[in-house]
Amino acid sequence: MIMNHRIALALKRAFDLIASAILLLFFSPLFLLMPLLVRLTMGPPVFFRQPRLGYQRRPFSVYKFRTMNDSRNEQGNLLSDEQRLTSLGKLLRKTSLDELPELWNVLKGEMSLVGPRPLLVEYLDRYTPEQARRHEVKPGITGWAQVNGRNAITWEEKFKYDVWYVDNWSLRLDIKIIFMTILKVIKGEGINQPGQATMEEFMGSSHHVQENFYKEKQQ
Repeated sequence: MIMNHRIALALKRAFDLIASAILLLFFSPLFLLMPLLVRLTMGPPVFFRQPRLGYQRRPFSVYKFRTMNDSRNEQGNLLSDEQRLTSLGKLLRKTSLDELPELWNVLKGEMSLVGPRPLLVEYLDRYTPEQARRHEVKPGITGWAQVNGRNAITWEEKFKYDVWYVDNWSLRLDIKIIFMTILKVIKGEGINQPGQATMEEFMGSSHHVQENFYKEKQQ
């Protein structure tokens, strides 16, 4: 059983390496064009870089093409995500082309093509123990939650899909998710949460937040 699991992991890694290398070669013209367009429309930097949590809760830097400018109000505060999202940024998100630089994260072994999406480091203390199981596999560019609603579903629903993937992943499932992702991108489904330019911040599941509140009061 352990050996079969190790073989499955090795096959998954081999698939990630081969597929990401092919995708990088296929999209190489865009890697030349997109930085130029981003720089012309938004200025530097071209890439969005942010610490995220990966396998076994280890932090790493995720890379994307930048989609928002640095517009600020009169007080010097950044405007809302919706106001800072540029026309080019909307196109990149709609087509998921902003995610292309994450192929480098896959080649480096920090991510997989398929797995739970890597989320902010500060979310770690907000997970329930069950939700935290999403870190038992490498994070992915796409995942089971992304093809079952993406940003149009609640955080709780998303985490249930993530944990289901942890318990049921296989190379066959990964290939299925990749094909489902292509169809979702073509249809442009689930890109944004209703009324939001991006997914709202995860503040913790209501019962988990309440439990932490009582624990803090007792200390």
